[in-house]
Amino acid sequence: METSISRCIFLLFTTLLVATKGYKPVIIIHGMLDGAAEMHFMHDMIMKAHPGTNITIPDVYSYYKSLEHLWKQFPDYLKAIQDVINQSPNGIHLVCFSQGGLMCRAVVEQLDNHNVESLILLSSPQMGQFGDTSYVKEFPKSRYEVYRLCYDLSLIGQQISVCEYWNDPYHQPEYQERSDFLAVLNNQSAHSQSQQWRKNFMRLKNVVMIGGPDDGVITPWQSSHFATYDKDLNITEMKDQEVYQKDYFGLKTLDSRGALHTYGIAGVNHTFWHRNQTVFDCCIEQFLT
Repeated sequence: METSISRCIFLLFTTLLVATKGYKPVIIIHGMLDGAAEMHFMHDMIMKAHPGTNITIPDVYSYYKSLEHLWKQFPDYLKAIQDVINQSPNGIHLVCFSQGGLMCRAVVEQLDNHNVESLILLSSPQMGQFGDTSYVKEFPKSRYEVYRLCYDLSLIGQQISVCEYWNDPYHQPEYQERSDFLAVLNNQSAHSQSQQWRKNFMRLKNVVMIGGPDDGVITPWQSSHFATYDKDLNITEMKDQEVYQKDYFGLKTLDSRGALHTYGIAGVNHTFWHRNQTVFDCCIEQFLT
């Protein structure tokens, strides 16, 4: 009898200890033209590595709905993420794929006193897109003509999500004036909340940037590392841009304290980032503790 009681006490103690040491909740945000269902690969890899993790995958704006105006999508993502934050006083992590990485940034920048620890950006066009638009067949074929659609407010313009982060190196004045999402997140266009958004972004403990040369969709692929094209279509790295040098939204500050982590992985196509075990093992797992 005493042995059984002792064993029960031991098991109870062990269970409580495991619960106390439990991993922080994780929210996974899908990208453009996919949905929550496709994120089950990432869910399963996290659960295998960190059993018992509380994982949330918001089932909102999936597939063609993901092309809707990003600020229209924003309230639903904000609520989904804030609900988890409110129940997680010890902090949470965000794993955000492709376009979803921009949405995660928007939420982080607008949540005062948030407790998001790691923002993991998985092949996400953080400095915009300027490339092959075959992924969205409704667009014109030539990337040199897309600005006519994206920056002309009398047309569809900024009502299509891709247009809101279309960053044309040949039309920068129009981009900064008319991009109502990316230019705003980057504080490249003035708005009254810019300093508060910057402050909120700098609360992050880790910003993990993952991308690679065989992505095939994000163009340039280095946009996933906050790089962009110049007018000669050469890559301007993050540290060589004004947004970094003048610390528009906090990148330089985060970098100075070692909070930026950059990974370039070859051989991964865009639709496989969230299901690649090697990518998870090398670049994601360590930031989900």
